Amino acid sequence: MKPISVINSIEVPEGFEEEAIKVRDIYIAYFKTKKGFVSSTFYKSINANNTFDFVNIVVWDSYESFQEVVNSGFDDVDGLNEDNMKVLGKGFPHPIKVSPGQFEVIRSD
Repeated sequence: MKPISVINSIEVPEGFEEEAIKVRDIYIAYFKTKKGFVSSTFYKSINANNTFDFVNIVVWDSYESFQEVVNSGFDDVDGLNEDNMKVLGKGFPHPIKVSPGQFEVIRSD
């Protein structure tokens, strides 16, 4: 099994920064209770002209572990998983926009 990184690039309108941080922290606390969670690193842009204000990288020990947490969310229109948590970047309230993606490491230098 290969570890995967779920990389969420987050656009946060002015005035919603604290809400974005709060929601992210709720999800990381939830993910920490799940089998296969490895780590999370949260980044804030230091450039005012970046498209994304925050980037959150969550590492899982395998794609299978990731799927166990979010699998039912793939089929639910609201992204709700079996724990009734909105996954796939859908847990952030409007007007915060999340662009989620899953990646595997192909090089680490």
